Amino acid sequence: MGLGRMGQGLRTVGVAERRARMAIRHHLAGERAGTVAAAVAGVVALHGTDPASVYLAARARTRSIDKSAIEHALYGERSLVRMLGMRRTVFVVPADLVPVVQAACTDQIAERLRRQLAQVVQEAGVAPDAATWLKEVGEGTVALLAARGSATGAELARDEPRLRTQIIAAADNRYGGAVNLTTRLLTVLSAEGLIVRGRPRGGWTSSQFTWSRAPERTDLPAGVARAALARRWLTAFGPARPADLQWWTGWTAAQARQALGSLDIAEVDLDGAPGILLADDQEPVDAAEPWAALLPALDPTAMGWRERSWYVGEHAAALFDRSGNIGPTAWWDGRIVGGWAQRSDGEIAIRLLEDTGAEAAAAITAEAERLHDWIGPQSRSRVIPRFRTPLERELAG
Repeated sequence: MGLGRMGQGLRTVGVAERRARMAIRHHLAGERAGTVAAAVAGVVALHGTDPASVYLAARARTRSIDKSAIEHALYGERSLVRMLGMRRTVFVVPADLVPVVQAACTDQIAERLRRQLAQVVQEAGVAPDAATWLKEVGEGTVALLAARGSATGAELARDEPRLRTQIIAAADNRYGGAVNLTTRLLTVLSAEGLIVRGRPRGGWTSSQFTWSRAPERTDLPAGVARAALARRWLTAFGPARPADLQWWTGWTAAQARQALGSLDIAEVDLDGAPGILLADDQEPVDAAEPWAALLPALDPTAMGWRERSWYVGEHAAALFDRSGNIGPTAWWDGRIVGGWAQRSDGEIAIRLLEDTGAEAAAAITAEAERLHDWIGPQSRSRVIPRFRTPLERELAG
């Protein structure tokens, strides 16, 4: 689908309405989500690279959900699944969305990851036919998991010695070097939908996950899946620019156009820039009551669009790292006004980057107190983002 030139007759969706839609759709104002799965569905998926952020993002969108309820959704009832998805990033997605993300994004990623790993194995001289050898090791690993039920990578490597094969990782990077095959192959198998990350060894901030055999795959045509994912994203993040969808998914421009071309789309004016909405989702949205939120690093709202000036303002340098990962943020009424961090003594330290007024400052301080109580005793946990940003580092001390 191509957008025409801006002209008369297009509905204008200003920044105030975009912020209001965000607040309601993302369960940050008004009626909060009643379940963890509903909180996640409101933003399509949670960024899952940083385990603590999954819990904090779900907590911000509910009124009374505790950590045990989030853990149960992830590892008990499995209404949420951690998987590799958009932009080759780990996400936590509702179980019903797994086949959509798999076909729309992950299958293509898996093909590339397996091809790259086979090349690395071939260059290491492990076997004359690296692709066949890798396939055999992978099938053996999946069979072991089926028999065991669950296992860590180290446990699997003890049972399947070929997982301890040394390969060179990131040879062109100063952090690269010789590593075991284990992590790379488990990543490929998970991207192929054969195995799935399970309960971590440790608390809710731990990243040492176990693995288990994945349920039987439900395969969808890639084009159908991309259209379904584009509809979900537009429902949660629209109105937006087509380039925002392309960035968020990691698709090519052609794939994004094809997905949007399968949907009934309305063009809108985003304060002078061309944007899109689902044609059946154009009703104006009233402004929500002023609201405050403390969102974690890599929160899906903060990372939902490529063009972020309408809610980030002039604060990007303090809040993002050099790779474009956002740190913990303080929000007031639909825009980022500062950041936060947890100090070693458990205190939630906040810095406002602009004059927000007394009402906003008081509301954000109250959010910090609630977050401190929710995280709990410092002896058990501390929130340190995986990708640290300038303001978070400074506040954490």
